[in-house]
Amino acid sequence: MCGFLSIDSSEYPMAIFEKALHELDDRGPDMTRTQEANGAVFGFNRLSIMDLSEKGMQPFNNNNCTLVCNGEIYNYPALKENLADDYECQSHSDCEVLLPLYQKYGLDIMCKMLDGEFAFSIKDGNTGKMLAGRDPMGIRPMFYGYTEKGKVAFSSVAKALLPVCHDIKPFPPGCYYDGEKIVRYNDLGDVKQYVEDDVDLIGVNLREKLVEAVDKRLQSDAPIGFLLSGGLDSALVCSIAQRIMDKPIKTFAIGMDRNPIDLKYAKEVADYLGTDHTEVIMTREDVLGHLKEVIRKLETWDITTIRASLGMYIVCEYIHQNTDLKVILTGECSDEMFGYKYTDFAPSPAEFQQESQKRVRELYMYDVLRADRCISSNSLEGRVPFADTDFVQYAMSIDPAKKMNVYGKGKYLLRHAFDGQDYLPEEILFREKAAFSDAVGHSMVDDLKEYAEGLYSDEDLEKAKKKYSYKAPFTKESLLYRDIFEEYYPGQAAWIKDYWMPNKNWENCDVDDPSARVLKNYGDSGK
Repeated sequence: MCGFLSIDSSEYPMAIFEKALHELDDRGPDMTRTQEANGAVFGFNRLSIMDLSEKGMQPFNNNNCTLVCNGEIYNYPALKENLADDYECQSHSDCEVLLPLYQKYGLDIMCKMLDGEFAFSIKDGNTGKMLAGRDPMGIRPMFYGYTEKGKVAFSSVAKALLPVCHDIKPFPPGCYYDGEKIVRYNDLGDVKQYVEDDVDLIGVNLREKLVEAVDKRLQSDAPIGFLLSGGLDSALVCSIAQRIMDKPIKTFAIGMDRNPIDLKYAKEVADYLGTDHTEVIMTREDVLGHLKEVIRKLETWDITTIRASLGMYIVCEYIHQNTDLKVILTGECSDEMFGYKYTDFAPSPAEFQQESQKRVRELYMYDVLRADRCISSNSLEGRVPFADTDFVQYAMSIDPAKKMNVYGKGKYLLRHAFDGQDYLPEEILFREKAAFSDAVGHSMVDDLKEYAEGLYSDEDLEKAKKKYSYKAPFTKESLLYRDIFEEYYPGQAAWIKDYWMPNKNWENCDVDDPSARVLKNYGDSGK
């Protein structure tokens, strides 16, 4: 996980640029470099993952063009072979192929050739254009804004643009900037054709594609670890990886010191797989003590994202402080395709699909943002197999009537894909889903609500509706988060589209809390 800042202007003194770049230090603690090129200024903070030598350091330069990229290009060996007659790589960095690819094919084709998680910026000295692009799911973050002279700038995090830009916005996933406008090259929510596979063939295809997605994400010259919540998705990632690896993988689970639901299931999975497993315990004091820092790192005010980030941030902090790991695989992005607890109430296959498309398109503001910030803020690189482009495109093309919960078990197709294959114990494979922020221990959310109740009166909450005209807080807990966000990022609330909440238009989903705990069908999820 690296971080970059690029400005298509040299209007600021280098001291101001370097101060802004300093906001990216945690994303890339191994090496820092700045470079002026063709009227633009680039800064790059590196976390060494592929080619640990200085040869892999950026910016990359070729034929009067300069590039910085925060990414992992998983098909770079094939791309390198494609370029063999045109370009000789000087390093083993997967990102070195980007500039020669751009120069051979152009921006549009290059973006469509990449299989990976990436955000990049290029200054083409031959055309004078500043270019940029982001992966289809938005796994790697990127924001853009404009300088006082109206020049475009890009950065891995919004806070690095604040000293030098106005009108800062998240750069949309699956898009590139061609020097004049933002163009969408891949919309993962847009299904061109639905597959007519039966349930058994769907299972085979999902299993094969997820195994391949995990396998390609094990490419690394730095040591790898795994977050294991005990839920279906992270357990599948760990199980697949353990089959591929020739020694026990390192897994990490976190829970509250009171009623941690997931710890026991994570241990059951770890014992079954034979992993090198670590449990991290957090307390009420840990949660409240990390709250402001987590919101500052997240750059969000959303309730669900903040709740779920606290445990994830603390376990990643533990990994950073106590191990030599640099790469973390995690299980995000499955629910958006296969369903949440609330999508059990979807009134039709068409509405289920519309909701799935909306969630996939907005993931970069919620769970993807959470995973990136919690992991990268602790100088680790996150990789997300369920966000693999090939896997997502297939999963989204499955007949939504088959993805709805008509089986008496949510996410049945994914469970069925691994049933009878000895990847996981049966009770884990078919365990009811529990939200991560609840499963680390119901007491965590209860503690946060209690803390907010002690800070604010009913009158404070009523006044907040006038104080914050954009997406006004509607609970004392949400007011707490918004106040902290505004302390760091005044007037920037539009970075996030809305609160993550169930679809209020559906029966049983018009709730005032995003937790699945408040839904009528929660059942055994929290046990």
